[in-house]
Amino acid sequence: MSASAGDADTIRGTHASQSCSGGEAEGVEAAEGGGGGRVGSDGVGGIREGMAGGVETWRRLMQSALLFDVDGEKPLVYSEEYNVRLFGVEKLHPFDSVKWSRIVHFLIHDGHIQPHQVVEPRAATNDDLLLVHSQEYLNSLRSSFNLAIIGELPPLALFPNFVLQHRVVRPFRYQVGGSVMAAKLAMERGAAVNVGGGLHHCSRHRGMGFCALADISAVVTFARAFLGVKRVLIVDLDAHQGNGHETDLMGDVDVFIVDVYNAGIFPQDHEAKAAIRIAKELRSGTGTRHYLDVVAQALQEVSASVFRADLLVYNAGTDILANDPLGRLAVSAEGVQQRDEMVFQFAKDHSLPIVMLTSGGYQPNNARIVADSLANLSAKHLLPLQVPPAPY
Repeated sequence: MSASAGDADTIRGTHASQSCSGGEAEGVEAAEGGGGGRVGSDGVGGIREGMAGGVETWRRLMQSALLFDVDGEKPLVYSEEYNVRLFGVEKLHPFDSVKWSRIVHFLIHDGHIQPHQVVEPRAATNDDLLLVHSQEYLNSLRSSFNLAIIGELPPLALFPNFVLQHRVVRPFRYQVGGSVMAAKLAMERGAAVNVGGGLHHCSRHRGMGFCALADISAVVTFARAFLGVKRVLIVDLDAHQGNGHETDLMGDVDVFIVDVYNAGIFPQDHEAKAAIRIAKELRSGTGTRHYLDVVAQALQEVSASVFRADLLVYNAGTDILANDPLGRLAVSAEGVQQRDEMVFQFAKDHSLPIVMLTSGGYQPNNARIVADSLANLSAKHLLPLQVPPAPY
């Protein structure tokens, strides 16, 4: 990618008009027809799998209600439905399953946004999910045992599946919708954030690592179908390798993946690594200065490449923080702010719309740190969250 703004070849388009049918679906019920094909450079799954599959794919796209117009809200997407509450069992996992609610609470409490300015997304329906997942995979989510494996919580296997559909799968449906909607806002306003999302371990056929649905693959699919996007740059700076979207987008010449991750931890997916254009592998204990140097080098390499993106998907996990039990890196809270600012400044310098997903982070202070970083981006005029002063 050239460093000049003009060479970014950015398309700031508007999406096609959407049907408001579809709404929210409870559970993971069987849908008619086969699952949409894997995401390809044509922008939607299934188009290259034959006329019948292509027609079904377009029907699903045209009936989707995930994209809609908003007026007055900030480019910040969140729903209370994101939060996973399962009678306290969720606390057995180190992930703060209400982190997303706490991020928004901090932003409101500190005066950076007002409650009515947050965009509330719609849940992804079965037809929406079949654009990126196989029917077989969605069927597998009807097994409480499978959800226990994906969620890394063995006690989930003891719950009736209908409970898990409402308490676990439903939040992920909303987060998929949130990531897709945030991409639309990014294309319209230059930058946007889904307070959730970043489920980067989930692929078309497999979920893992507390990631049950593939929202990054969904962003690519919907952005290509409705937002005038062809080429996508994915910058994954979560401490873990983003093997889910890497698996889905393997061989897609119109996707450029940058992944900076701790090579000594889960998932160590060497097959998926083949999809990464710029891979920066770190060692456990990597500190702030070296980490930021590596991220800066990765972004410089993107600028030096010939790839010209239309949208930047930024997976901004905070499990890079010191003392994170799973990420095992040693980056400071200030380092997180500097990293996020670096990526947003890169996007601005290249006139490149950016959508940020919050992804992983396994400490009680993660929500505060994410909120502070978003406030910093707003103060630096890299994310339009400023609340106008009240009239006299």
